[in-house]
Amino acid sequence: MQHRNVDVAVIGAGSAGLTAFRSAKAWTDSVVLIEGGPYGTTCARVGCMPSKLLIAAAEAAHAVGEAHRFGVYSPKPEVDGTAVMNRVRSERDRFVGFVVEGTESIPAEQRIRGYAQFLDDHRLQVDDYMNDRTIVTAKRIVIATGSSASYPRPWKELGDRLLINDDIFDWQDLPGSVAVFGPGVIGLELGQALSRLGVDVRLFGLGGQFGPLTDPNVMASARDALSAEFYIDDDAEVKRMERIDNGVAIDFVHRDGSVHSVVVDYVIAATGRTPNVAGLALDNTSLPLDERGVPVFDTTTMQIGNSHVFIAGDVDNDRPLLHEAADEGRIAGNNAGRYPTVEPGLRRSALAVVFSDPQIGMVGETFASLKHRNIEIGEVSFEDQGRSRVMLKNQGLLRVYADTMSGRFLGAEMVGPRAEHLAHLLAWAHQSGLTIAEMLDMPFYHPVIEEGLRTALRDVNARLGARLNRAA
Repeated sequence: MQHRNVDVAVIGAGSAGLTAFRSAKAWTDSVVLIEGGPYGTTCARVGCMPSKLLIAAAEAAHAVGEAHRFGVYSPKPEVDGTAVMNRVRSERDRFVGFVVEGTESIPAEQRIRGYAQFLDDHRLQVDDYMNDRTIVTAKRIVIATGSSASYPRPWKELGDRLLINDDIFDWQDLPGSVAVFGPGVIGLELGQALSRLGVDVRLFGLGGQFGPLTDPNVMASARDALSAEFYIDDDAEVKRMERIDNGVAIDFVHRDGSVHSVVVDYVIAATGRTPNVAGLALDNTSLPLDERGVPVFDTTTMQIGNSHVFIAGDVDNDRPLLHEAADEGRIAGNNAGRYPTVEPGLRRSALAVVFSDPQIGMVGETFASLKHRNIEIGEVSFEDQGRSRVMLKNQGLLRVYADTMSGRFLGAEMVGPRAEHLAHLLAWAHQSGLTIAEMLDMPFYHPVIEEGLRTALRDVNARLGARLNRAA
């Protein structure tokens, strides 16, 4: 057994943990990084990068299949699943390699391989694969252990026919059919991509929730656009899901009451993620925990209670996105490094994108969070928006929310062409605290999709003006 005494211990070498480690190092050289799993972040290994590789292949196939709508004719695209997955894995491994190289460049004495659990508020027990044990006594600690895919326990009976998104990117070829459960970010992206690559996809959900959206009008527009392309039932009642010889048999009741049966090669669980706290033995500490066992923390400082322990990344169950994990890691690492001085860090305006087609974007405050506020809403449909029609991408709806008194831009939800770019513009405006009038003073080129944004801004600006006139 070894013993280590350090100023800062960072548990987890993902996006948040690596950033926290480097930030803490700016304050002290006595920092150690603890990781039990393989090096390489969730984003690079099983998340945003490999999924975008699959989506890129799907977009290429879709573009060929849609060329006839422009008067351009070509043979029906033939998808070579083996070649598609070869590129996905090859490029994925390249991205992971960069992350691993960066992690392994950290001096060996500042890295410990193994899984950590708390013995008390300051001591960590780290056990590795060789059953070697290290006791780390740390003055300050950062928890950055990430999250894991979760699904109902009975689904385990499906055996190797049950997959999570982590499994998909190791496929050697594409299957014939899948049932995807969970029309959230992961389910929508993977479901549409696989469908465009020739896989028979059925996407199921519960309660009618569609993506991360909260605005019912935008949600309906997104549902209409994507369900026109492949099978989506976001309020299905599954009566039976059973493993058979070479697949899974599913009986379900459609929202219209009709009963259906289908057999698929695999079931993909995209039903959410759970913070990785179960193995940390947090009960051995005095840290405040919520009902799920996740530490209670300040979102501006990442400090858990008033303690010397900080938290960052997906494990805190707040904003499970890479750029947010990096920001949280930076704040947590800085505060752990300079503790007992604890200062708020920069928390940027909320920004989220779903890389479906059309894309989904959310910026600032959501429709749901504003339901008790006095707001005006402006909108634009992309169905008749000029540039969108030129590209045959004329689907979707953008809604912007403004404060009725100040005219300040509060947030937006959207589904539409190239929403990732619109969302960035709006996130910058939100973080800058611009009013709708100030946003309309910005330049808009012609012909661009951003002119649709201007239409929505003009709409809400007129409503704000009308309200002021009524008040006068």
